[in-house]
Amino acid sequence: MDLRQIQYFICLYEEGSVTRAARRLSIVQPALSMQLARLEDDLGQKLFERNSQGMVPTAAARQMYRLFLPILQDFARAREQVMCSDGELTGHVNIGLIASITAGVLADTLSAFSARYPKVGVTIADGYSTTLSDWVTGGQIEAAVVNGVRRHGQLKVEHIIDEDLVLVTAAGHLSPPPARLTLQQVAQLGIALVLPTRNHGLRDVIDSFAHNEDVELAPVYEVDSLVTMTRLVESTQLATILPRIVVNERVEAGALQLHTVVSPRLTRQVVLVSHPRRPLSPASAAFVAILKAQILLKTQFPVPAS
Repeated sequence: MDLRQIQYFICLYEEGSVTRAARRLSIVQPALSMQLARLEDDLGQKLFERNSQGMVPTAAARQMYRLFLPILQDFARAREQVMCSDGELTGHVNIGLIASITAGVLADTLSAFSARYPKVGVTIADGYSTTLSDWVTGGQIEAAVVNGVRRHGQLKVEHIIDEDLVLVTAAGHLSPPPARLTLQQVAQLGIALVLPTRNHGLRDVIDSFAHNEDVELAPVYEVDSLVTMTRLVESTQLATILPRIVVNERVEAGALQLHTVVSPRLTRQVVLVSHPRRPLSPASAAFVAILKAQILLKTQFPVPAS
């Protein structure tokens, strides 16, 4: 077994097709098939079953993928560090972000990063906090920015910010806008709510505060798409509870209005999780630094709430 065979195996596993894998590797299909046959002979294990859907991995292949993917990524990171020793950053960033961070700062982060490091590629995974943490553990991504409400196993956890959650309505919906609201008052206003589903990390945060205050928040709609939620609120009489970072731009445009919730103050913790035995590549470390700066910029100077 050599490094090239491992690279070919990883690519075939991820693509599920000899045709797509060969195209991704820029080799001819017979060469890929030959290397796979040699690898199976070396291991004494069949790694794929061929059917009408393509190449289906066996149990041995799934185990091999889990074991060898982090090794291949470690090799890639080591190569990046050697290549950027001349001062010019190269390589590839592969991290995950929860949807609220994607919506709030990703575009500005990518713009700033690409201007500074034009030779670095970036792949961003968007998902739930638990899913992203699992992907960091399994080596599919290097790091992830997630909600800190859940435990993250043996991962390294770095605090980024504690951010306020606010009640969001269409501009002029609550008139006159209340100066301050308790969570009890939010429930008593009789406003129909749209909230994330219970799989969503934000819903965990909201439900935790509601439970502690003995408040029942019964949303009319449960939607995980933050874009859809904000559009619904903007065009209807619905309200929602979201981090400021998600809606700041629409508030500045005059389409939405924020209402501060006190007693208790609603906050969510945003953290960076990474694997303790897999340091971030130079490219990923640079991207995370710009991302954190953008998060702090967008949350330190929020649009005022009523």
